[in-house]
Amino acid sequence: MGRKVVVAVCTLNQWALDFEGNLNRILDSIQEAKEMGARYRTGPELEICGYSCEDHFHEPDTFLHSWQVLAKLLSSPTCKDILIDVGMPVQHRNVSYNCRVAFFNKKILLIRPKMILCDDGNYRESRWFSCWTKERQIEEYYLPRMISSITEQTTVPIGDAVLSTRDTCIGFEICEELWNPRSRHIPLGLDGVEIISNGSGSYMELRKAYVTVDLVKNATFKSGGAYLFSNLRGCDGQRIYFNGCSCVAVNGQIVSRGLQFALTDVEVVTATIDLEDIRSYRAQIRSRCHLAASNPPFPRISVEFALSEDDDYHLIASPPVEWKYLTPEEEIELGPACWLWDYLRRSGQGGFFLPLSGGVDSTSTACIVYSMCTQICEAVQKGDNQVLFDVRKILCQSDYAPSDPMELCNRLLVTCYMATENSSQETKQRASQLASEIGSYHFPVVIDSAVSAVLGIFTAATGLVPKFRAQGGCPRQNLALQNIQARLRMVVSYLLAQLMLWARGRPGGLLVLGSSNVDEALRGYVTKYDCSSADVNPIGGISKTDLKAFLVYAKNRFFLPSLSEILGAPPTAELEPLAGGQVAQTDEADMGMTYAELAEFGRLRKTLNCGPYSMFQKLAHAWAGKCTPHEVGEKVKHFFRCYAINRHKSTVLTPACHAEAYAPDDNRFDHRPFLYRVHWNWQFRCIDDAVAQMSQERRSVSEAKQEAGQSNIGHFTARCERKGVLI
Repeated sequence: MGRKVVVAVCTLNQWALDFEGNLNRILDSIQEAKEMGARYRTGPELEICGYSCEDHFHEPDTFLHSWQVLAKLLSSPTCKDILIDVGMPVQHRNVSYNCRVAFFNKKILLIRPKMILCDDGNYRESRWFSCWTKERQIEEYYLPRMISSITEQTTVPIGDAVLSTRDTCIGFEICEELWNPRSRHIPLGLDGVEIISNGSGSYMELRKAYVTVDLVKNATFKSGGAYLFSNLRGCDGQRIYFNGCSCVAVNGQIVSRGLQFALTDVEVVTATIDLEDIRSYRAQIRSRCHLAASNPPFPRISVEFALSEDDDYHLIASPPVEWKYLTPEEEIELGPACWLWDYLRRSGQGGFFLPLSGGVDSTSTACIVYSMCTQICEAVQKGDNQVLFDVRKILCQSDYAPSDPMELCNRLLVTCYMATENSSQETKQRASQLASEIGSYHFPVVIDSAVSAVLGIFTAATGLVPKFRAQGGCPRQNLALQNIQARLRMVVSYLLAQLMLWARGRPGGLLVLGSSNVDEALRGYVTKYDCSSADVNPIGGISKTDLKAFLVYAKNRFFLPSLSEILGAPPTAELEPLAGGQVAQTDEADMGMTYAELAEFGRLRKTLNCGPYSMFQKLAHAWAGKCTPHEVGEKVKHFFRCYAINRHKSTVLTPACHAEAYAPDDNRFDHRPFLYRVHWNWQFRCIDDAVAQMSQERRSVSEAKQEAGQSNIGHFTARCERKGVLI
């Protein structure tokens, strides 16, 4: 009797509504799984239609085309003699569900709807789907005629059930069900389900990967069993990047895993599981066995198929593997670069245009593009034909084969230093040096004539000439003169992006890259529709602190000596006049807060859901060693004033790769108003009252200590006099 089974988990780079491409990638994964000896294949969430269809899930076409793809899978010889489940949307009794559909040899075995939906972060699943709430119950689902003609079935089971093969039992979770306190893997395991499959759509956030891995391991540690986690990878049309990490865990240990970031569209990993190891592990956990004896059973769907073979002596159970987590710097190097690659190859454009200022932000963006070029060259060298095809299509050169990242970067990335009379030679030189090190097609331009022309329009209309603050102008004049420079850089960027490939003798246009970080977006330290406005922004979800750490890492990773000087320079917008040829304006001075403080404000505001008062309460203790309560209160009030004044800018942020849990992206992630009462009268009064109370308590404590000290001195003197001691 067989006891060892080979299972396959698949990581797919699907694209919303790309039914043909999605079908081909699913078929490729099934073929690879069979070639690797697997008899059961599972894949990511909603892999047939793509996860991010969003309001397209309200369209009947999305369901129709999903069934058409399933019909192709059922009919394909590739799917013969292997148990398969795929993710797709299904309507049952006019209710839409996010489902797994399991089938074997042209027969649909079970439609298993998602029972717990995700509605936090970037997820809005209940906008399109409903939960299946009938625990341990199944109903009849009437199949579309196109499916019945293939399967010769009129109805199939839909609901909360499991598959019972000749040798084992398979159950299902779908994404959020693993994260929820009432995870389904617990009752499934108690009912004797030995293999639990989870098709997931989990996206990247910095420092998040360990959470998923721990959950997968713990799902089998407490009650034994095998857990198959299949995740999406890539940008399927949204701001998020699905980050792979598909894996298999057995009895609390990872035995097989896929990559977190990669350019490959299809990745299949297999694991050999000894079913007797699961049974032995469970049998020795006596408390689990006592619970299992009274656990209500799940409906079982019988499958006349065995995952194991009678002669399985040649198979060796997969041993545990060590999971080496990427550092945040490595995640920044790889994640946004892969997101950019997906966006570029699917947008039909010929490369990127980046305004390169010589500062940390635009430098980080350039390094991420260089990382993308490095990954492309490595993938081509490993024989990835899809990557090679995509590069040739982007460059319109059918015989091109990239081998050198610098040479490829020269073809894909155009950088430009856009100078005004307020720009320094130091930043110009830093931008030029970095461009030469990564190989980008670089040139400087001077936009003073455009600035003068626009200001001439204002002067002709009003007869007034605005001046900078350093020249005697008021704050309104000073800000307007800065903003016109920033906005003209955006206009020039799009002009150059549309025409630079024409100037270089190539077809197509370029995507404009933004380079505003998450902290500046949170504080509103950007000009609306300036050069932070772009097509996409790979660093828009990353903090300044993390970007600096990334550049320290990138300096050695990519051998870029210019990064030392860039890191040592104070961040500056260079929009005000120089003082003696030197930069007189710095970002942190303009903002009235440091980037480190901004990151802390961001985490408290979004991740911990703090308003002004609760933020003050937390920071008054956290910063007690460096700030008085009054100083903390003033910092918090200044942040919320700036946040309220500038929140409207979040509505037009350039689409950015989501990476940070406190991102202020108004469009998807952070649903808060964009019109506020700027003075926060009630909230700030509460802070002032708390500051006064804390100051009074400090004075009282100080006075008490002083009195106690004087009293102790008096007692000490008296004791000495009684003993005749001279003091």
